[in-house]
This record gives sequence, C-alpha cells and structure tokens, in this order.
Amino acid sequence: MTSYFGTISWATLYLLSEWAIRLAMLVVVPFRRSPEAAKGWLLFFFFLPWPALLVYFLIGRPGYPKWRQERFARLPVVFKAATDRIKEVTAKEQPDLPANLSQAAVLIQNLGRFPSLGGNGADLLSDYDGTIGRIVEDIDRARSHVHLLFYIFADDETGHAVVAALTRAVGRGVTCRVLIDALGSRAWSANVVEALKAGGVSVRLVLPVGLLRRKSARADLRNHRKIAVIDGEVGYVGSQNIVNSDFNPRVTNQELVVRVTGPAVLELQAVFVADWFLETEEVLDSPALFPEPRPGGRIVAQVLPSGPDYPEAGVERLVEALVHGARRRVVITTPYFIPNEALLHALQTAVLRGVEVHLVLSRPVDQVLVNLAQRSYYAELLDAGIEIHLYRDKLLHAKHLSIDHGVSLIGSSNIDMRSFILNSEVSLVLFDRDLNARLREEQERYFAASDRLVRSEWAKRRLSKKIVENIARLMSPLL
Repeated sequence: MTSYFGTISWATLYLLSEWAIRLAMLVVVPFRRSPEAAKGWLLFFFFLPWPALLVYFLIGRPGYPKWRQERFARLPVVFKAATDRIKEVTAKEQPDLPANLSQAAVLIQNLGRFPSLGGNGADLLSDYDGTIGRIVEDIDRARSHVHLLFYIFADDETGHAVVAALTRAVGRGVTCRVLIDALGSRAWSANVVEALKAGGVSVRLVLPVGLLRRKSARADLRNHRKIAVIDGEVGYVGSQNIVNSDFNPRVTNQELVVRVTGPAVLELQAVFVADWFLETEEVLDSPALFPEPRPGGRIVAQVLPSGPDYPEAGVERLVEALVHGARRRVVITTPYFIPNEALLHALQTAVLRGVEVHLVLSRPVDQVLVNLAQRSYYAELLDAGIEIHLYRDKLLHAKHLSIDHGVSLIGSSNIDMRSFILNSEVSLVLFDRDLNARLREEQERYFAASDRLVRSEWAKRRLSKKIVENIARLMSPLL
C-alpha cells in the first residue's frame, strides 16, 4: 500500500508541475513575440510541458546572448570612420525617387540604416554553375581584397573551385576573408576551414554552437546571408550558396543571384565588416575597403540587413509595406512560404484592390514539415484569388519579389517566421524599370515551368492530408 500511495503521490506531483509550467509560460511566452509565435509555443507547452520547457531553454529566447548584443551595440561607435567614409564617397549618389518609391526607401533606411543610392549596375544570374564561374572570375581579377559570407560553403567541386580562386588571390597579395555559418556548413566546415587556412585565407565560423563553449550561440539563430564583395567594387547577393546544385540527393537547386556594381556594393561591404566584427572584434575600417565608386549604371539600389540583432522585423515589414503599396502586380518567389497574419491579409487585400498576385513555390521539397505547414495556406490563398505556381523540375530555392514595374527585391530571405525573426538575412532592393523587366522575364520562365494550382482540384485531396497539414500549421511559428 505504501508503494501504491507513493506512486500516486509522485504522479500528482508530476501533474502539478505540468500545470505550474503551463501557467508560468502563459506569462513568459508572449513577451517580445508575435501572436503567431506565442500561440505556437503555448500549444506546445499545453500538450507537452516538460519537453517544451527543455526546447524553450535551448531555442526559445527571442534574441542573441548578452555578449553578442553588447558587440552589436558597439557597432555605431566602432565603425564611425567606415560609415563616415561611405557617406563621403556616396554623397553625390543620392537619388531623386518618385513619392511612392521614396516612402519605401525611407522605410528601408529606418529598418536597416542604409540609404538608397543611385549609379548602380546589376546583372541577374540564374545559371547555377555560371554564377559560381562569375564569382571565380571576379576573385581572379581581385587586386585588393575578397570578402565572402555564406550560410553553406561545401567541401565539393563548387567549394574547391572557390577555395582555389581564393588561394590564387592570396598568392597575388590579395587579402581574403571568409565567414561561414557554423551550423549551415557543419557537414563540411572542418575540411573547408583547413583548406582555406592552408591557402592563407582568414576564415571564421559564424555563431558556433557547443554545450561547453563559453560563447556558444543558439542553434536556431543562424547567419543565412550570402554575400560576396570583391575590391569594394563588385558585389553578389541572392539565394545561392557555395555548394553543388545537387548536394541534396533528393533535389537539385534552382537559384537567382544579382551581381551589382556601383555604390550599393559599399553597403554590402558594410554588412560583411559588421558581421566580421561580431565574430572577431576586429575592426575593418581601411579606406581601401570603401573606395570611390566607379560608374556602374543608373539603377537606384538599397541594402537591407535584417535579423535578431535589429530591433524591428525588417524584411517582414518591408514585404508587407510593398504589397500594400502595389497597384498592378505582385510576384513572390520563395521555397518556403509560411506567412504571418499581417502578410496574409496584405496579399488578400491586394487582390481585393484589383492587384494581380502570384506566388511561385516549389513542387520538389527538401523540408517535409515546413512544406506541410505551407500547404495548409493554399486553400485560403486560392479562395482569395491569389495564383499559385508550383515549379516542377527542381527545388526553386530563389528568393525574390517584384512589385508593379519598378521595385525588385532579391536576397537570402524566405517568406517564413525563421527568415523574418530568427535568421540574419540580407536583401537588395532595386528601384528600376529595366531591371524589373528582366526579373519579370525570369518569373515568366518560372510560370512556364510550373503547374498552376486549381482550387477545385486542390479541394479533392484526402481528409487525412488536410488534417496533417493543419497540425503542421499549428507548429509553423516554431519551424
């Protein structure tokens, strides 16, 4: 009997502890979170209090550790010389945008601290191997420095080609620095870092994770940016990593990258040197890193960095604002589409205002749970009159947005909570009709290679699929 009552006592204690966790987290969780994220965590705590508490301890705090926040707070002082230099060399490139675009430029500057700059040139690169070839060619022409920041840098043919180019550059006296996300490249980082160091390249792993590390980062807060800067004159930004297109045996990636010249490259440079400081505390403020911009073209461009370091959800607010400002056409291309309520309403309202709205998503997938959550939105999107195109043959990993005939956004950010809140991302916004027309041509190729979802057909899928998709949707703020 004693054993029996002892068992009952422990069971009661465990039950009470579960309710204590639920009630406590009902107070804790909503702080500094969107309603969607708070609901996801609270559901997790309601059904599995103790496992949820463990996961929350590991990844639930919505921000970087204190040491990282302190370094970020020092950036305006540490880089005053660099920011003054950027202002000096770009003073004559302040563009005169029309009123509807100038408001977007002001928003971007308030979110990411960089102004819009005229005098840029830009090429859209959609050939996967050709993009790597262009980067290698530019590295081989480098005279001063090469800076690379990538989420994935693989130990494969693509990675070897870039490592070889960097090694050749070092041999010519060029300074080469590389930042690689520690978790994104974990399968290859040891070999890649060894090869880069052997070639004389300065390399750091970004946000390393480890239980015994004094300054370990949270596993879910990653630097997802893809940036290349050569001599402060040529920059690359977009969705493509330094890895073979078929590195995942289940899919082959299709990407889009923009190669930019002109003063906007200095803003990409500033993003890199800030991230370099956050990892190393080394200040890169030499005037050689911020040269007088050469004439690049007539495109107005603006860089928007975003992530947990920034007090506002930058790219999320920008996308919502651009959709609200659209008058004719919106096309969003992303591999992962899990919108918050504000963006979902913005898209639905745009259709009601007579705007043509297209989503270009990928039929092949590499993340099953994310795809299930994404699919749960299709019915209401189709009901609202939004056209959904599923790209057939490859994982469409490209991430870009076009608004009407004048605004294009290309970068590393997906349309989901991870990119909006947890990842460090970078976007390049281009205010130019010709560039927008080139992006629209790329989008038309996507349409031709896609299957358009039909509401009546989509509604016929099995009830079991709908149930699984809606359960995944409840978890979407945590994905």
